[in-house]
Amino acid sequence: MEKMSGRLADNMQYLNKQLGIGTSFDVLCRVVEVGGKSACLYMIDGFCKDEVMQKLLQHFIGITPDKMPSDAHGMSRQLVPYGEVDLADRWDRIEYSVMSGVVAMFVDGYEQCILIDARTYPARGVSEPEKDKVLRGSKDGFVETVVFNTALIRRRIRSPQLRMEMLRAGSSSQTDIVLCYMEDRVDRDFLKKIRDRINSLQVDALTLNQESLAECLYQRRWYNPFPKFKFSERPDTAAAQVLEGNIIILVDNSPSAMITPTSFFDVIEEADDYYFPPITGTYLRLSRMLIAILTYFLTPTFLLLMEYPQWIPRGFSFIAVQDTVHIPLIWQLLILELAIDGLKLAAVNTPNMLSTPLSVMAALVLGEFSVKSGWFNSEVMLYMAFVAVANYTQNSYELGYALKFMRIINLILTALFGVWGYLAGVAILVLSIACNRTVSNQSYLYPLFPFNGKQLLHQIFRTRLPEARR
Repeated sequence: MEKMSGRLADNMQYLNKQLGIGTSFDVLCRVVEVGGKSACLYMIDGFCKDEVMQKLLQHFIGITPDKMPSDAHGMSRQLVPYGEVDLADRWDRIEYSVMSGVVAMFVDGYEQCILIDARTYPARGVSEPEKDKVLRGSKDGFVETVVFNTALIRRRIRSPQLRMEMLRAGSSSQTDIVLCYMEDRVDRDFLKKIRDRINSLQVDALTLNQESLAECLYQRRWYNPFPKFKFSERPDTAAAQVLEGNIIILVDNSPSAMITPTSFFDVIEEADDYYFPPITGTYLRLSRMLIAILTYFLTPTFLLLMEYPQWIPRGFSFIAVQDTVHIPLIWQLLILELAIDGLKLAAVNTPNMLSTPLSVMAALVLGEFSVKSGWFNSEVMLYMAFVAVANYTQNSYELGYALKFMRIINLILTALFGVWGYLAGVAILVLSIACNRTVSNQSYLYPLFPFNGKQLLHQIFRTRLPEARR
């Protein structure tokens, strides 16, 4: 049965079986009499607004037979006192609407169903994201409800050119996906490409939300760890990217936005760069770039100099390991790389009441005791501590782990082949970045390659905003 009939009994029999009325406690079926006609309302408990439904039921019960229109179109226009009302006669759309929280109203003799969008979703309050904190600027962040997230962007962009295009993916989950873009600024070919890819997804469910969607949208070079998307939980960052002509992808149940296309220079940008004056924003950006470079080169270069101590510059002899080395330096560095990730995972899963004592214990065990016992040398602990802390200067976890993987590869190659292994590790890093492509199949290093001097200066140095130059 593709379309509903005009008989209420047939419609109720079909829908009661499809929705599991009597089995699922949260699927409600309310039979009422409206203007002398039998009617039935289907809704999901927890998705509908109780106050709105109470007023609607009082209104429907008070309708007299002489006021009843002859069809659903007339009733939706004249006798449904609510803003978001629609009609449907196909069962696939009716079932999807009910399971999404929309109230479906069937009236005996009407060949169309009246859909009343009086739904509400449980959501946490809008607050500053734990991950994307800034020193200055707005303190609101995305939540798990896609309608709230679109409203946060529209609050910042009040242009009629702003589009919020709704799509769906997943044969079972029917996950809502919103493409947010500016009609007059977006790349039309790239927009069509993204839309077609989402519409053609053959998946049962987006179990991992945005990560599942990202892996479906970008299937080339999965082994390249450098991020192809930028994720942000800040509405101001998402709004700024939309105004630059990019596409923002919002997935229901996910409190962050996917920004595409994304280049290497886009990933290292942060909101703090623009919430401070140009000279301060430039300093923050350059500091972040320099620290990112150091996190990659510090430990491989230290290992190389320990293998070739004659290359240590005069005046820097103090960097050499002074104590006895019981465990080879390469194994110390690799063990600490793994131990740092172990501490991160432990911190995530540690209850708040135990976080302080466990942090003190971990600092003592991995700090003083591990050096005194001979497992690690103090110089190795110092450099790995810097790397661990410096990784948090990058807002993108994906970029931080990409540099980590490249650093581990360089450490292993340096330990095996010396200076040639070190150079090979650097070459692998350069090739991984240079050969990477954005989702729009453009260069990952634009505007460095292909070269665009003006745009490159804008990416490296925080210049004055266009509005301020007028």
